[in-house]
Amino acid sequence: MPTHSPTLLLRRLSSAVTTLALVVLLALAGGLLTAPAAHAAVHGPDPTDALLEASRGPYATAQVDVSSLLVSGFGGGTIYYPTTTSEGTFGGVAIAPGYTADKSSLAWLAARLASHGFVVFNIDTLTRLDQPDSRGRQLLAALDYLTERSSVRGRVDASRLGVMGHSMGGGGTLEAVDDRPSLRAAVPLTPWNLDKTWPGVQTPTLIIGADNDTVAPVSSHAVPFYTSLPSSLDKAYLELNNATHFAPNTTNTTIGKYAVAWMKRFVDDDTRYDRFLCPGPSRGLTVEEYRSTCPF
Repeated sequence: MPTHSPTLLLRRLSSAVTTLALVVLLALAGGLLTAPAAHAAVHGPDPTDALLEASRGPYATAQVDVSSLLVSGFGGGTIYYPTTTSEGTFGGVAIAPGYTADKSSLAWLAARLASHGFVVFNIDTLTRLDQPDSRGRQLLAALDYLTERSSVRGRVDASRLGVMGHSMGGGGTLEAVDDRPSLRAAVPLTPWNLDKTWPGVQTPTLIIGADNDTVAPVSSHAVPFYTSLPSSLDKAYLELNNATHFAPNTTNTTIGKYAVAWMKRFVDDDTRYDRFLCPGPSRGLTVEEYRSTCPF
């Protein structure tokens, strides 16, 4: 049998190692080149002002009622969802009403959100007198039910979730994102909470206040909430012009437009909606003030 010198063997071993290293590097490079971009879910047509200001979005929707007897941790509610199954899963949003109110007070907004491509759980609370911390826990319980047990759970992407709420439900929205940083977006509507500081929130948050709010005046609620959020956070403050605390309880084009845009931008990571939020609306007939940490 032939014999080889130690030098030749070392050369061949070195060549083999070099070849193997090259193969590994090429494989890694290929993986890097073909890796998907940041997770995003682009649903629906290119957005326009007309589309966002319409009473309905581009998706046909259906709804299913959930009895309070079938759930725990919250008071049941109604789920609104796109009927199509051809576009994969959609982001999920839970909405909580305000003090003494029930789900009917925000039904218009839940239906509107769903028609833009979300599975929306418009909930009732355990009692109409529940405080913000309880409403925050109930929002989280509703999301868990929506993604794990509901009849439409297969339509929801459990990694893309957001929360909204009015008044004490808005205060509960802040409680929910403070407790669960993995949530993608939050929209407190004329929010009320005795806790004025939220430095630990990591979820992109749009706070909507009203200039004539005497129940939760913006000077002692919405504005302190906004300013206490981290300066590094994607956040915005929109103050409605000539509006009261109860503006979210009836169809409101400005609330609908910017709530949808915020959810699309941050739950779906759909950057087509940047232009509606950054730099955002100017002061006018319906908007008293807008500020944000733009660019997002």
